[in-house]
Amino acid sequence: MLKLKEIHTFYGNIQALKGVSLEIEQGEIITLIGSNGAGKTTTLMSVCGLTPPRSGEILFKGQPIHTLSADKIVALGISQIPEGRRIFPEFTVKENLEMGAYLRNDKLEIRKDLEYMFNLFPILKERQSQRGGSLSGGEQQMLAISRALMARPELLLLDEPSLGLAPIIVRQIFDIIKKINQEQKTTIFLVEQNANLALKVAHRGYVMENGQITLVDSASNLLNDESVKKIYLGA
Repeated sequence: MLKLKEIHTFYGNIQALKGVSLEIEQGEIITLIGSNGAGKTTTLMSVCGLTPPRSGEILFKGQPIHTLSADKIVALGISQIPEGRRIFPEFTVKENLEMGAYLRNDKLEIRKDLEYMFNLFPILKERQSQRGGSLSGGEQQMLAISRALMARPELLLLDEPSLGLAPIIVRQIFDIIKKINQEQKTTIFLVEQNANLALKVAHRGYVMENGQITLVDSASNLLNDESVKKIYLGA
């Protein structure tokens, strides 16, 4: 579904990605793990068009997207949940969700999807009239995930969904990630510093260091890899 081929991305004169190549098949959960500053977020930003690569190719279902604007990439079926959630704090929960469907015209299906989100996260139904900014961090993460899903993406990009959340909420979020993948058949590209949790929900994983992919394997093999355990799993 998604293929990155020798991606080189820069911030001014500083090179953040150095020949990154990876592939994601339809229906997979793929995780990209690595330390702070490794280039994980830049990889997602390159895919969604916010930090276009200077060279290389990004293909979505075989179509080049690295020269497209971010809005056109969203229209193709790619949604991103950015680090820090970035909900609309002055909008209500319901208005935030409706904003996720702004490219859609199928009103009946939008209402069905709204109900699905409320079933997925019952707390959002309770708080649908509250301003987004009044929610707790965990509730805002639930809202950010739901808002992205309202676009009915084929590929969901998740950037550090566990950041700043209590462990019990983190486990709930990761259970929902698996549920979305299984029930909605949504392909998921997950960037996460909590390597242990990420690898437990993923099918395959990539390890990134200093803007380069250094290791790729099944998630179960990476969980048992001695170097991964030592550096990223605290074992």
